[in-house]
Amino acid sequence: MGAIRRVHGGAAAVTDRRVVEPSFTERSAIRHQAKVQLARVAVEILQPGQTVIIDIGTTAVAVAQSIPRGFTGTIITPSLPVAVELADRPGVQVLVAGGRVRPGDLACSSAYTKAFFSEIYADVALLGSGGVDASAGLTDFHLDEIDVRRTIIENSARSYILADASKLGQVAPYKVCDLAAVSGLITDESTVPAVAAAIEEAGGVVLSARPTTQATT
Repeated sequence: MGAIRRVHGGAAAVTDRRVVEPSFTERSAIRHQAKVQLARVAVEILQPGQTVIIDIGTTAVAVAQSIPRGFTGTIITPSLPVAVELADRPGVQVLVAGGRVRPGDLACSSAYTKAFFSEIYADVALLGSGGVDASAGLTDFHLDEIDVRRTIIENSARSYILADASKLGQVAPYKVCDLAAVSGLITDESTVPAVAAAIEEAGGVVLSARPTTQATT
C-alpha cells in the first residue's frame, strides 16, 4: 500500500523521506548546537600533517570553525565557506575544487570537480549528508554532487558521514553510497539505533558527542 518501507530490523514510515532541502540560511540556524557538538568530535580524529577533505554544507562549516588554530595540514574542500573559514590559518594549506558554484551553500560541482578529486588521496574525508538511513545508506539532494562525493569516498583512506540526529533515519532523493562504503558516522548526542547497528554491522564506527557515563562507587 506504500504506507511503510522496509529498513534494517523493521519498518519506517514513508514520511521519513526528505523531498526538499531547506535553504543554507535556514539550515545554519537549525540544530546549530548539535552541529557544534558533532564538529568537536570530528576534529578530535584529525592529526597534524594530514590531508583532510571537508565536504559541503552547514555542518562542514561548523567543523571548519572548530579546527584549532594551531592545526597544521592540508585541507581540501568543494565548499567556498569552508575555504574562507580556514584561509587565514597559518599552518593550513587550503585547496579549493573548482567547478560550477551552487547558490546558497556556495558548493562547487561539475565534471571538473570530480576530475580534481580523482587525483586527491586524503587521509580523512568528512562528508556532508542529506539523510542517513539503515537501508538506503547515505543520500543527498543534489544529483550533480553525488558523483563527486563518491570519488572522494573511493580515494580517501577513511571517510566519515557528518549528520546530526535530525538526518538519521531520513532519506533524501539521491543515493550516494551504502553505509558499508564509509568508515563511520559522526553525530551529536542522539542516535537512531537502526542506523548505528547498520554501520557497526558493516564494520564502521559511530562517534557521538554523547557524554560517557562515569562509574560511581
